[in-house]
Amino acid sequence: MNAASRLTAPSGPVDPHAPRFRVRPPANWMNDPNGPFHWRGRYHLFYQYNPAAPAHTNIHWGHASSPDLAHWDRHRVALTPTPGGPDEAGCWSGCVVDDDGVPTAVYSGIDRNHAGLSSICLAVAEDDGLMDWKPVPAPVLTGPPPGFDVTMFRDPFVFRFGGRRWALVGAGHADGTPSVLVYDCEDLYAWRFAGVLVDGRDPVASRTARLPGSASTGWECPQLWETPGGDWVLAVALWDGDPRATVYLTGRLLADAHGNPRFSPRAGGPLDHGRDFYAPSVLQHTEADRALLWGWSWEARPQQDVDRAGWAGVLTAPRVMDVHEDGTLRVAPAPELELLRASEPFGAGPLPDAYDLEITARSPATVGLLRSAAGAELTVGLDPADGTVILDRSDWPRSRPDGSGPLVLRTPPGAQLAVRVLVDGSLLELFAGDRAMATERVYRRPDDVAELVVSGEDVQVRCWEQGPPNPA
Repeated sequence: MNAASRLTAPSGPVDPHAPRFRVRPPANWMNDPNGPFHWRGRYHLFYQYNPAAPAHTNIHWGHASSPDLAHWDRHRVALTPTPGGPDEAGCWSGCVVDDDGVPTAVYSGIDRNHAGLSSICLAVAEDDGLMDWKPVPAPVLTGPPPGFDVTMFRDPFVFRFGGRRWALVGAGHADGTPSVLVYDCEDLYAWRFAGVLVDGRDPVASRTARLPGSASTGWECPQLWETPGGDWVLAVALWDGDPRATVYLTGRLLADAHGNPRFSPRAGGPLDHGRDFYAPSVLQHTEADRALLWGWSWEARPQQDVDRAGWAGVLTAPRVMDVHEDGTLRVAPAPELELLRASEPFGAGPLPDAYDLEITARSPATVGLLRSAAGAELTVGLDPADGTVILDRSDWPRSRPDGSGPLVLRTPPGAQLAVRVLVDGSLLELFAGDRAMATERVYRRPDDVAELVVSGEDVQVRCWEQGPPNPA
């Protein structure tokens, strides 16, 4: 493909921590996924990218595309800051929409005096491969609506409701209330403020956004999608001066007296239960009647290790999102990921750098994945009758002072419990049934032993090596 390179490990010595199958640039910094978009038979995924260093500055939009969600091609930079323009200090997070046949990026631009408030900028694709983009000189919004005392304003997301096109913008207010603002953008070049979609004073939202360790003063990266059953899901990233966590709310999308959308939550909880997931981005794939979600997994190792490695950040595998009847989230890895599996599974023994693991237990079971020379172990424990999945990293050596106790994911108790684990280099993604997901970074040391060890009376395990990466 024009201006493409296969998504494989960079040349030279192989970094065992570097994921080979997930979207990331070959070097330097990446963060939020942006603008997942299906166009002319390909999936396109953009992301926050610093092409010069593994540091969170000088933000461009990187670009990758795939025919099948499993094999990705890297492309040249899509969006570059414009000297003297509204995005001079960075092309930050946003989305991509089909504007009457013209793929259009809608994103946060900041100038050198932004003080936390972004402009909303546009850029249009000039070819069907989405390789060349032309920025629109003037932003469609230069800042938040007057009179709202907004101290955070960023990350536009465009959706359709009631036969019209609308946009969300993440916000925080001077009194500490987080919110999601909504605009009418049927004409993508003329936006009208349409009020607050939902804010932190809503009782369900307040309980959800104040989960232990997740208090926030702003909601960023708002994402909204409709499920096949008619429920709506709102996902936000929690901000209090630094990234905190992610949560979801399920409920109904209603029109107020003026026809503007308002979100009425009925349930909510953590979007991802792990410590290394942020900035969700969703594709409402209408042709396939499903919603696909990606997140950013940051580095959980010292900065000197990041500098030495020369890269930072990776995007998760795509996840299919839906809602259970009780309003809780339904989640599963995209089925296309099975295209990466080797032809035959195995049930025990040494583990490769990248693998896809399925565990089914009908009684309590423990599956070991990694152990250190000092005896620390990384295990997954399953208890069907209790409805619990425990990722035990209690003794695993970590560089961060944020604790490393067992991570407990809960599912309805039953006779059987299924777990899926995707590991790619240092990226570990765990799915407990179709009820909960967790993203963690685990960095093997040279003397660690990666081995699949199964204990339990009624447990079945199948594991597939991933690869080879992106065959031609």
